[in-house]
Amino acid sequence: MMEKDIVAAILRLLKKRPRCFAWKTHGGMYGTAGIPDIIACMGGRFVALEVKQPGGKPTRLQEITLGKIREAGGIAAVVTSVEEAKQTLVEKGGAA
Repeated sequence: MMEKDIVAAILRLLKKRPRCFAWKTHGGMYGTAGIPDIIACMGGRFVALEVKQPGGKPTRLQEITLGKIREAGGIAAVVTSVEEAKQTLVEKGGAA
């Protein structure tokens, strides 16, 4: 499965959840480097998911950004599937 397909599947899941607003961030010359692929607000919690294909690794800048989000009290993780995204949200106190 390509990364864009994983992102689309996770967004479909999130958009079905009550009290959830989620979107895909886009890179490029007008974006901010290191920002995770998916940003969401779920029941008042800030959520950031960096999506990778299985075996993929985040860049150093992505790791730093995810760390800053966690330090600020948000949920931030690298995920490779819809199931990992669900598990992350359950474990970190987001929505199930």
